[in-house]
Amino acid sequence: MSETNAHEMNQNSDDGRHPLLNSTGKNLAQIKNLSVSFMTDAGSIRAIDNISFSIPKKTVVGVVGESGSGKSVTARSIIKLLPETATTAGAIYLARRDGSEEFDVLSLKPEDLQHVRGEEAAMVFQEPNSVLNPVYTIGWQIEEGLRAHGMSGRQELRAKTIDILEKVGIPYAKTRVDYYPHQFSGGQKQRIVIAMALVLNPGLILADEPTTALDVTVQAEILDLLRLARDEFDASVLIITHNMGVIADIADQVVVMYRGHVVEQGDVEQIFYRPQEDYTKRLLAAVPRIGQKLVVRDDDGIAIERKADWHKQPIAVEAKGLTITYPGHLLQPDFVAVKDVDFTIHRSEVLGLVGESGSGKSTTGRAIAGLQRISGGSLKVLGSEMNGFKEREFKPKRADIGFVFQDPGSSFNPLMTIAENVAEPLLVHKKYSSVADASDYVGDLLEMVQLPRTYMNRFPHELSGGQRQRASLARALALKPSLIIADEPTSALDVSVQAKVLQLFKRLQVEIGFACLFITHDLAVVDMLADRIMVMHKGSIVEHGEASQIMQNPQNPYTRKLLASLPVPDPREQREHRGQLRELLKQE
Repeated sequence: MSETNAHEMNQNSDDGRHPLLNSTGKNLAQIKNLSVSFMTDAGSIRAIDNISFSIPKKTVVGVVGESGSGKSVTARSIIKLLPETATTAGAIYLARRDGSEEFDVLSLKPEDLQHVRGEEAAMVFQEPNSVLNPVYTIGWQIEEGLRAHGMSGRQELRAKTIDILEKVGIPYAKTRVDYYPHQFSGGQKQRIVIAMALVLNPGLILADEPTTALDVTVQAEILDLLRLARDEFDASVLIITHNMGVIADIADQVVVMYRGHVVEQGDVEQIFYRPQEDYTKRLLAAVPRIGQKLVVRDDDGIAIERKADWHKQPIAVEAKGLTITYPGHLLQPDFVAVKDVDFTIHRSEVLGLVGESGSGKSTTGRAIAGLQRISGGSLKVLGSEMNGFKEREFKPKRADIGFVFQDPGSSFNPLMTIAENVAEPLLVHKKYSSVADASDYVGDLLEMVQLPRTYMNRFPHELSGGQRQRASLARALALKPSLIIADEPTSALDVSVQAKVLQLFKRLQVEIGFACLFITHDLAVVDMLADRIMVMHKGSIVEHGEASQIMQNPQNPYTRKLLASLPVPDPREQREHRGQLRELLKQE
């Protein structure tokens, strides 16, 4: 294990990043020999094993690593937000913001912890919907933290709440302070959660995957907000993420974790340009980059290529003037989700569909699969017209269409084994009479997606995220479809797991030759896989062309904004990238 001393990392870059400091009184928090174990039915499980690192004042520290490496447990330990089944050892020294004293968080009594949480350190959780109470206004919820720490004046509470909402960029804060969480977008809800963390002006912000499910444009805004916490509020930020582009964009220093250990730490440039540990090198190598085409090779190392040119293949999907409208309810007007869209997908082609949340991507994919009725225009799927189609007539075609959902955890039946879930389409379409009858074929499918046959009898919750996504791909391929719709299949995966899933997807697409609509908001991922790319914005296609042309020479301002918003896993390049984004935003 490599644990570089902080004074050896004191390299200041020229983009405003803060140097790493380690002299007495310069650290806001120090984690020393921290170990955390959880008691389970199977015995004690050690989640963190003897880790040590510091969080200097007015510094952004990024913690990276795969799921299960102990990142979130480390952050929660800093404010002792662990379940009763947790046992801790070691010490976490946290200095008060005013520098009056330093204390060990792990030794504090519950009544003392109440003052520490919010005043000295505050947490920004990954999913704002799990934090915000849907039955209270966001103003009341921010005021609740202020009331818990002694503020009682009604006018003062409201004024402070409106002020913090304005600082985090919520428009019309004076009016929207009385809105409920469901009246805000995902990015705005994340801003509100950050406002709740900042309102008591703590010295330390703990941000656990604050940008994971956000579009790249919203992600850039949230990262600017965390920079504001450091530069304007003089706070330190501990940000947990599996996105190395985010780390390159915002972190001053980096802590790399693996299986409960700190394997490497250093300033951001040392980690990216001079990594010492093999795991860090593998983590960086797995990050998708613009212009990096995915090449799959056979056992002899020879690149596997498609046998046929997709340009000359028959058309599998053709849309002309495609329009999809959701009817309004309770006197609300109809909502046009997809407006007058034209496109084609050839057999053996991968068409990438990118855009922000709400742009109409998933609606388009669901319409192709016959899961969403279309309102106007024409949509021909494998020769069948979808405008006004009858389910009875279209059902045989469903066997030729596979769907890979964004979250396999919610698309699998949790009461059924993996074998039963994967075999379900085979039974529905009467290819086999029972799961037992299909077991040999299901085992072959699992091996094709690099899962052992022994996983057949496991339940979905017993598999990791990457394993569930592979099982989801096996189910989509069970009926040997000629068309696959993949809706954000890698968005929630670690970069190393994502790389394996993408390699597998590419190999199967090359070998089987199915047509594919690949829906994502990650431009680097779609650039690796897609032959052509469509960019969707507010229900319309704003740009459409060969992948290389879209990525290297985008014509539409919205496409240029999307590309500029994507954080690049290179600190120096990302510095220029961020400047380009600011220039584009000025032109709007």
